[in-house]
Amino acid sequence: MLRTPTGGAGSGTATAGDRLVSIGTVLNQLRDEFPEVTISKIRFLEAEGLVEPRRTASGYRKFSPQDVERLARILRMQRDHYLPLKVIREHLDALERGEQIKLPAPGRRDLLEGAWEQDEAESPTVARLGRDELIAAAEVTETELVEWESYGLIAETEGGGYDAEAVTVARLVADLGRFGLEPRHLRAVKAAADREAGLIEQVVAPLRRHRNPQTRAHAEATAKELAAQSVRLHAALVQTALGIRLQ
Repeated sequence: MLRTPTGGAGSGTATAGDRLVSIGTVLNQLRDEFPEVTISKIRFLEAEGLVEPRRTASGYRKFSPQDVERLARILRMQRDHYLPLKVIREHLDALERGEQIKLPAPGRRDLLEGAWEQDEAESPTVARLGRDELIAAAEVTETELVEWESYGLIAETEGGGYDAEAVTVARLVADLGRFGLEPRHLRAVKAAADREAGLIEQVVAPLRRHRNPQTRAHAEATAKELAAQSVRLHAALVQTALGIRLQ
């Protein structure tokens, strides 16, 4: 358990007597309770606006005790209650307004009563789709679907049927086709996605093997956050490359 002053729920505020610490020190303070936390995780939460450390003149992050406690509260909400970041942000805002919040029972997503909303980077959770349902939802033809499957862009799940992401992929492949990009051109994109998924799996695998059941349960949320960051990095790199080539 953290031994830092709790202060207010807000972030980025510190009194003259508070000792500001580096992100490495924050990591060490959190790891006793959250062995899976990483510097990348803390930076991700900052990027999402959930914590706002101070910055030195040279740009280094400095965290107050209130920042550390806020991070711990965020990590507990994720680990114990499986809350997505959007809902966590709403709870933190409510606490800052002095309101009471009601958290679901630990380990029970179904008690959120409609509050379980995926982050924008995450896919909606729905039942598996049949082939006809996928074609109808994506507004594509059977011929197109067969071709995309032949290039490995879309595939059935191990248990049969298609997941929600198959609809998104189908629509995007169709949209790109209107610009003249054919499925054969997209094989490199699929290969890159598979490599990125492999990197994420390397990070998440130790969490799934952890003796702490809560840490194992947190592996899925960690994988989703890493996937979101990977997508952002990919988009930024493509935009950078285009900016250089089009100059």
